[in-house]
Amino acid sequence: MPGSKSNLVSLHEDVINDTSDLNEMKISDEKESVEKRTMTLIEKNGYHDSVYMNAAKIFQGIHTEKSKDKILVRYGDGSVTPMLTFKDEYSQRVSYGLAFNALKYQDLLEEMLLDSCVYPCHSIPEELTSLLVVMLYDLQDRKFRAREVFDEEEPVPEVRKIECYLYRFKTKLAAALARCRIKHDALSIEYLLPEAIREQQQRTSALPLYVWINTFKISLEDVLGDLKNKGFTRVQSVSDFDCYTYCMDQHCPDVLVFPSSVKEELLNLDLFADCKLLLQDKSRSLAVHSAQALLNTGDDIIVAHVASPLTIAHMSALTIRNTSNIFVCGVKSSAKADELGNLFSHMECKNIRLLHEDFTEIGSTDPRLENVKVILLLPQCSGLGVGNPIDFIVNEHGDAGFLRDFFRGSVSEDKLNVLAERQLNELMHAMKFNKVQAIVYCTCSLYPEENELVVKKALESELLEENKVQPYRLIPPVFSTCSNSVASTEIFFKMEPSEICSGCFLAVLEREKESPANMSDEDILARAAAKGLLDGTLAEKSKKKKKKQPKVTQCRRNVAGAEFLHRQTLSNIKAELSVSKGVSNIQLRSMNGTNRRVELKKPLHPLPDAALPGVPKYTVQDRQTLARKARTERKRMETKTVDIVFPSAVAPHAPHGKPQGNSPRTSSQHCCHAAKAAGGRMFPPPKVVKPAVPRAAGGRMFALPKAVKAAVPSHPRPWIPCSWNCTTFRKDVNGVPPAV
Repeated sequence: MPGSKSNLVSLHEDVINDTSDLNEMKISDEKESVEKRTMTLIEKNGYHDSVYMNAAKIFQGIHTEKSKDKILVRYGDGSVTPMLTFKDEYSQRVSYGLAFNALKYQDLLEEMLLDSCVYPCHSIPEELTSLLVVMLYDLQDRKFRAREVFDEEEPVPEVRKIECYLYRFKTKLAAALARCRIKHDALSIEYLLPEAIREQQQRTSALPLYVWINTFKISLEDVLGDLKNKGFTRVQSVSDFDCYTYCMDQHCPDVLVFPSSVKEELLNLDLFADCKLLLQDKSRSLAVHSAQALLNTGDDIIVAHVASPLTIAHMSALTIRNTSNIFVCGVKSSAKADELGNLFSHMECKNIRLLHEDFTEIGSTDPRLENVKVILLLPQCSGLGVGNPIDFIVNEHGDAGFLRDFFRGSVSEDKLNVLAERQLNELMHAMKFNKVQAIVYCTCSLYPEENELVVKKALESELLEENKVQPYRLIPPVFSTCSNSVASTEIFFKMEPSEICSGCFLAVLEREKESPANMSDEDILARAAAKGLLDGTLAEKSKKKKKKQPKVTQCRRNVAGAEFLHRQTLSNIKAELSVSKGVSNIQLRSMNGTNRRVELKKPLHPLPDAALPGVPKYTVQDRQTLARKARTERKRMETKTVDIVFPSAVAPHAPHGKPQGNSPRTSSQHCCHAAKAAGGRMFPPPKVVKPAVPRAAGGRMFALPKAVKAAVPSHPRPWIPCSWNCTTFRKDVNGVPPAV
């Protein structure tokens, strides 16, 4: 119909001329005006040919593959990984941005090609379909205007060919876009996206910019003064943001926060050109500050991955005053080392050491890492918690496949299992470094399989291993001693993605601290040898000693008296033995007369088990061995005077009918071992006056008088007096007269 045809042509012309409602219509009118004002000239007129080629290669690997019965647009073979060469960071950023936008609007762009009959085209091979889709998105984003060609750039024939082809059919393509918008009643192409993707895009566009200060080049005071001169105003929090405002981050004292609307002006400041301010996601700053809070002066740190150079530089800026070295793992090629060296040199980082081995390839006893006390783990993860996927890929050197997972909002189960297994292996390897005291584990993932479960599995596996070094425990992260944040009591630090920050997960593992007073001698020596604190001779002796000596439970201090008797007899045995062992092998016999001496012999009537504290049982063979050692030691032992209080029990009758008994407290003059002279002759102890006990002719004892019985104390444990002080006793052993 002629009338319908003329109306359609008129609609096409209106679409071409009216450029305000194709891509600039946003949810917020204020954001729309800000983005229009900050859009640079090169973005309005297109990009260099190399940018389109790189974007097409990226899109070729991440585009959505449809089932065979629904395939209408073919993209050729994408099995070969393309080689990407970027002129600079800007080219890299816009290349990934073009590819990601083509992925988001793939269905719309394919529908435009089919509806306008622009596709299929026999003159365009399938291998160039990705370039066709990418350049179509850019053409409609420029409101179907011609691209400005730059004289200094080298032309790419494929790009020029596709550009001429699309511009020749621009009217048909604009009409197809208009019909699609009318069909879905969409004010702009953003409303053609699924609601979840649209909300995600809104969060990305509203996400504040987090910038950390390179203190190698400039101080915080100078930055604040420079920003004030540029027209920026400091406010208290993100909720107070206006256009040209900023605030201090609550967790990291060297991080500034800006509204997203000033991104272009901010990046054009000299502060960014001179690397005095660096734009990076907040999650990385949290990890760096958490690791720095665990370092002491002279402590080194391992950054297990080289994927994030800005994180390494930030770590360097925070640790330069501690005289710490930062060891970076995984710098495989000399070209990569030169690239990082130039970057760190430009940022004036001086304490970074590059290692070509991967982290899991480095031994836990590597002499280069003997002063390392903290390990920072930033493993490759699904990354679905990040706010801006383009910035994440550029700053973290991520692969393009992340864009596909980010667009879908999920990763495949197989990929998730591979990532979780790799993360677990890296965390378990970090635990093998005996001198390391803390590990910081940080991801941008939202999956528990990559976060809590990895940490818990690593801690469980450590408990199953026999390691003399103290095990790890989880502690709440501490970001900085001068931070404005409130101290957290949560073991794991987690942030969910929102309009003010990206999502991240942070865990800090620290070795438990145990007092040496609660450890046996063998454990102290073994752990000291494991940490490398003993030389080779001492370490070897400690191992031999551990093999020869049986491990016995330590006795308590209230049985130190009986322990002394055992030590005097078995001084060549280093491990402490329990009191029952000493009592069962050595027992004092009471004095039978004034001219008799105290002797150490085998007990004729050992005390019953009920009268002794709970102690380990020993075999007959062990007791015989100890008895033989006791006899051998007794022959060469020089007896010393000690203060011993005997049980408050009536001693058996002595021969010749002379009664004896125990007094409540016996001084060191009343009870002593026989003293040996220089010639080996034994002298008897001095005479002791004892209260008489009436005895019948047949030897039967009568009860003591009441006055005498009252003087005899009643001890709940008669074989050890409660007043026996362990410290006084040990002084007596060293030859100092005990206090009476």
